[in-house]
Amino acid sequence: MLYYLFQYLNQHFNIPGAGVFQYISFRAAFAIIASLFISLLIGKSLIRFLQKKQVGEIVRDLGLEGQLKKQGTPTMGGLIILAAILIPTLLFAKLQNVYIIIMLMCTVWLGMIGFIDDYIKVFKKDKRGLAGKFKIIGQVILGLVIGIILYTSDAVTVRREIVKADPKERIEMSEFQSVGERDTAISKKFVDVHTPITTIPFVKNHEFNYSKLLTWFNADWEKYTWIIFIPFVIFIVTAVSNGANITDGIDGLAAGSSAIIGATLGVFAYVSGNINTANYLNIMYIPNSGELVIFLAALIGACIGFLWYNTYPAQVFMGDTGSLALGGIIGTLALVLRKELLIPILCGIFLVENLSVIIQVAYFKYTKRKYGEGRRVFKMSPLHHHYQKLNYPEPKIVMRFLIVGIMLAVLTIITLKLR
Repeated sequence: MLYYLFQYLNQHFNIPGAGVFQYISFRAAFAIIASLFISLLIGKSLIRFLQKKQVGEIVRDLGLEGQLKKQGTPTMGGLIILAAILIPTLLFAKLQNVYIIIMLMCTVWLGMIGFIDDYIKVFKKDKRGLAGKFKIIGQVILGLVIGIILYTSDAVTVRREIVKADPKERIEMSEFQSVGERDTAISKKFVDVHTPITTIPFVKNHEFNYSKLLTWFNADWEKYTWIIFIPFVIFIVTAVSNGANITDGIDGLAAGSSAIIGATLGVFAYVSGNINTANYLNIMYIPNSGELVIFLAALIGACIGFLWYNTYPAQVFMGDTGSLALGGIIGTLALVLRKELLIPILCGIFLVENLSVIIQVAYFKYTKRKYGEGRRVFKMSPLHHHYQKLNYPEPKIVMRFLIVGIMLAVLTIITLKLR
């Protein structure tokens, strides 16, 4: 909103300094500051309100050290994260940008599903919360909508160089984000193409078109690419959302991991949305994706601000209100930035946590059928509980997981040049 206000003031009244709102870096800086401020301000008030309403976590005794001490700790703290993401984005981002619209929709939708789940657990005193099938249905619906938008919207494009142009020739192109982009266009002619392509890490020719999965069999099947693309989008959104949800088991782990992942995606959003940087790195330039830097700045600020109250010992838990939304946001951002094939590396913590549960359940069922008694690979799943069973202090587990997360983030970033 403020972007449009200051744009109007700059154009009609030529107010000194109003034009600074045109710069993504400036708005991103204000977004992260606003997000931190909102987290701290709303967090304190929300915790007091939840304590007054006796909205506390219902803890099952799993035999973990210090677990029962968390009984009654306020939950639904994901509301802090949602507010700290949505308000700065609405204030500082271009709200007509298709990618911003997608991210706002994703945040609100999954936040609503998580809120319903937490509400049932806390106010209805039902430990099961919202039935798992309804969560999945909600995630699938969101993935379907996002997949359709990404596949059909003409606003979702990548830019391609098609031919060298005469320097004297006038080149009609879409709006540039900087003078540098305009200068680059003098010697090159580009076209914005709507195509279902993504980035393959660690290879020189690092782009892959989903349609090749069909045209490899029959060239006429390209029009059916949506049959592969949209289900894949649904899978990514659902898997990463549930991965973050499973990771949210000890104080600060989910929020800290999400902040690291968000910062990494912020780097990709910036370089992918700047034509000069994208050209230098020889990566895919995605017009208008730079605006996602503002959203990601708000996301980082929200996670860090939430950690003020969520580090051990936590004063508030995010609940499904926050964890489902954070996972879905990360999965959707990776898809929008066409970096979904990097998710196994970037979201390695979420992946390992998910796999630990799958392996534990599968092995238990297998051994129960074969030997008549179920056996376990881990002392408890998800993986962070395994280390708790080994008597690792909770802060040490979180810190070591976050160190691994930082290492994975660095590895993800160097894929920009390592091919």
